Amino acid sequence: MNKIPKDVSLRGLALRVGGILKDAGIDAVLSGGAVVSIYTRNRYQSFDLDFFTYTPLKELQAVLSPLGFRREGRLFHHPDIEYYLDFPAPPLSVGNRPVSEFNELCEKSGYLKLLTPTHCVMDRLAAYFHWNDHQALEQAVMVARAQRIDVEEVRSWSEAEGMSARFRTFRDRLRMTGDKV
Repeated sequence: MNKIPKDVSLRGLALRVGGILKDAGIDAVLSGGAVVSIYTRNRYQSFDLDFFTYTPLKELQAVLSPLGFRREGRLFHHPDIEYYLDFPAPPLSVGNRPVSEFNELCEKSGYLKLLTPTHCVMDRLAAYFHWNDHQALEQAVMVARAQRIDVEEVRSWSEAEGMSARFRTFRDRLRMTGDKV
């Protein structure tokens, strides 16, 4: 049985769950705030892990139940840990653009497929662009400062989303923090 320690970190849980899903033949990609947490070394702390997969929730339940997770709709809670798993409906996209490029982490503790830093920034900016989520803007800035991103891809995508002015706000916030963009 694959016990999950009570003091597991978000990154540790993501690697453990990602590895177990992969071993079960399930392709899943981590998105959202958990990726921000990983890329910023917990400068931003998320408590939910958003995995995108086409695998039905019943199949996920069969794989995750032996770990102690209990399903509530699309959410999976574990009684001993503070984090929970969420399985939003696919496809995975940033704004109107489907995502097809990912990073992979392979470590002794597990495996994880996740958004690239550039797509993580775009994911956070989509929340800022479309829902006026200023916390998401700050998360995008945190990731862009902590990781190498393709600013030109972010700019081009922002234009395609009709959000050039909001991209300039992001760029200006990044410049205010000392990064040359």
